Amino acid sequence: MADRRDHRIIDGKAVQHRLLAEIRAELDAAAKTHPVGRLVSISIGPSPEIEVYVRNQARAAAEAGLPFEQVVWPAEATQEDCKRKIAALNDDPSVLGIILQRPVPAHIHVRSLQSAIHPLKDVEGMNPASIGNIVYNDIALAPCTAAAAVEMVRATGLSMPGLEVVMIGHSEIVGKPVAFMLMAEGATVTVCHHMTRSVAMHSRRADVVIVAVGKAHLIGPEMIKPGAAVIDIGINQVTDAAGKVRILGDVDTEAVREVAGWITPVPGGVGPVTVAMLMRNALTAHRRQVAAGWLEAIEA
Repeated sequence: MADRRDHRIIDGKAVQHRLLAEIRAELDAAAKTHPVGRLVSISIGPSPEIEVYVRNQARAAAEAGLPFEQVVWPAEATQEDCKRKIAALNDDPSVLGIILQRPVPAHIHVRSLQSAIHPLKDVEGMNPASIGNIVYNDIALAPCTAAAAVEMVRATGLSMPGLEVVMIGHSEIVGKPVAFMLMAEGATVTVCHHMTRSVAMHSRRADVVIVAVGKAHLIGPEMIKPGAAVIDIGINQVTDAAGKVRILGDVDTEAVREVAGWITPVPGGVGPVTVAMLMRNALTAHRRQVAAGWLEAIEA
């Protein structure tokens, strides 16, 4: 029977499973010499919108062989309460990494809590120190979504040195880190944003277009060079005429796939790989904690 899959589509779930298998093999080897701690997921107050993310993270952690603990702190917890609890987790050698789920209650300053997580336990790559390290080409603990976008570019097989990339969107946790990470691998990167005069002028010459804006179907086929790779990071909830809620990316996938050489679907593209990057960051965190002398070697 002929293979009917559209090979222009980069299957994020397939990439995720491949990465998690590699991570599990490396963690199994690492666990023979030093204990591997647990990931702690923190939610502040109950939040149904967080639950699906936590389930996906717990499932990926199980596939990678990582212990995963979910804790829910009271919604009325103060900023100082949260910081004290994070400090205790920083000091606990049985905790490998800390995940701070978002959104948080309005009275909580999320960036302050992200800064309170020790950089060696910052598996989300959200501590300002982790993001700042990217400027110096230290990309091992990068924000997970940014790292996933770069991994999807790798999945195309395109050679990074000299690759012409246009990044549409310049947020602190996606667009900017993606640009620096790709430059670290030798790509030539142009960053477009809301003040760019003609995004299409830039995107039409790119070998790779990465989009993280938050506007459904912003990118159409007229903006893409034939054969280019298109990495769609956008997730938008849109209600259609029948009242049904649909999840759409920033790219008009059905139209653009007729032009592109590779394209990521939404959902099922960058999202699953983002969770895998969280687990890869956990592996990196373990290695760095061992190198820092935090973990005692297992006696033979």
